[in-house]
Amino acid sequence: VQLQASGGGLVQAGGSLRLSCAASGRSFSAYVMGWFRQAPGKEREFVAAIKWSADTIYYADSVKGRFTISRDNAKNTVYLQMNSLKSEDTAVYYCAADLYVGYVTTAAAQYDYWGQGTQVTVSS
Repeated sequence: VQLQASGGGLVQAGGSLRLSCAASGRSFSAYVMGWFRQAPGKEREFVAAIKWSADTIYYADSVKGRFTISRDNAKNTVYLQMNSLKSEDTAVYYCAADLYVGYVTTAAAQYDYWGQGTQVTVSS
């Protein structure tokens, strides 16, 4: 599975962005898709994850109520709608894929495939 993230950019605090992650390869629907982010000098952190059927979704507490993860299995694409952005949301955002084995994980180490990252910068 190859992942290509896009949609990052510069936005003012309070604004919105939508990230996309296009996957190539077969059996996209067999994978849990996640978004992670890494700010300068910080470790990569979990943002959101979604099961193939979208009946299981997790968010980090820091983004709950502001970010929405969704997926379109027909288009092999996962999205991250980010609203009410804050300066602390500034980071490189990565999408990742984890072959579903019965549970949705928020641990980066469990994800098998990673996209190249897209920069999100929120100015205050």
